[in-house]
Amino acid sequence: MATRLAVVGGGRMGEALVGGLLARRWAEPAEVSIVEARAGRRDELEARFPGVTVVEAPPRAEGVVVAVKPGDVGAACGEIAAAGADRVLSIAAGVPLATLEAALGPLPVVRAMPNTPALVGAGAAAIAAGTRAGEDDLVWAEQVLGAVGDVVRVPEALLDAVTGLSGSGPAYVFLIAEALIDAGVVVGLPHDVSRRLALQTLLGAARLLTETGDDPQHLRAGVTSPGGTTAAGLRVLEAGRLRSVLVEAVAAATERSRELGRGA
Repeated sequence: MATRLAVVGGGRMGEALVGGLLARRWAEPAEVSIVEARAGRRDELEARFPGVTVVEAPPRAEGVVVAVKPGDVGAACGEIAAAGADRVLSIAAGVPLATLEAALGPLPVVRAMPNTPALVGAGAAAIAAGTRAGEDDLVWAEQVLGAVGDVVRVPEALLDAVTGLSGSGPAYVFLIAEALIDAGVVVGLPHDVSRRLALQTLLGAARLLTETGDDPQHLRAGVTSPGGTTAAGLRVLEAGRLRSVLVEAVAAATERSRELGRGA
C-alpha cells in the first residue's frame, strides 16, 4: 500500500513540513515517510517523529515533497519516478518546472518557493502549477505548505520575484533587527535590553499589520506626530534612501534568482 506522503529530504525544511502536518493532524505518523540518505540524520528524525517511517529510498507514495538541495534533484526525481507517485510538490530552490517534469515523466508537478519562517510555522510560500497539474494538485500543495504558513498561487514566471521578496526577505529583516539592536546600544541601552525591545517591536509591528489589516502607511501615520520623535527618525531613514534600498535589494535578489535558474 502506498504511503500517503513521502518527504524526500530530511533537512530543516523537510522536518518543518512533517512537524507542521502532524501538528495539524493532516496525517497520522504511520501515513508519512521521510526519505533521508544520511544514517545519523535518519536516527534523529526517528527520535523526533515516533511512528513516522524514515527510510533511505523513496517508497511508493500518493504524494511526494521534494525537499533536497538543487544539485540532488535529478537523482531524487529519478528515484521517485521509479518508485511511483500520484503527484509531486518541489520546494527545491531554483529548479524550474520543465526540469522537474523532464525528470518525473507524466506525474503532476507543483513547484513552490517557501521561506525559512516555515520552521516556526510562520512561513510564506508561493506555488506554481506544472503543465500536468490540475486544481486538485494545487489544493493538495496548499494544504501541505499551509501547515507551516501562508500560501499564494502565482505563475512560474513570478517565482523569481517571490524569491527576491519573501524567499530572501527574512534576511533583510534580520539585518534590520541587528541594526536596531546595535542602535539601542549606541544610545545607551544594555545589549540584552536593546535586543528584547527591538525583537518585540518587530514582532508587534508585524502583528499589527497582519491582524488589523490596515495599510502600512496608515499605521505609520498613527505613530508619527508632527514634529515628534518618530518624525525625526523617519526623516533620517528617508534621507538615507531606506525605501529605495529595499526595492533595490528585492530587485537584485530577483535577478540573481533568474540567473541561477539559467545556470549562471
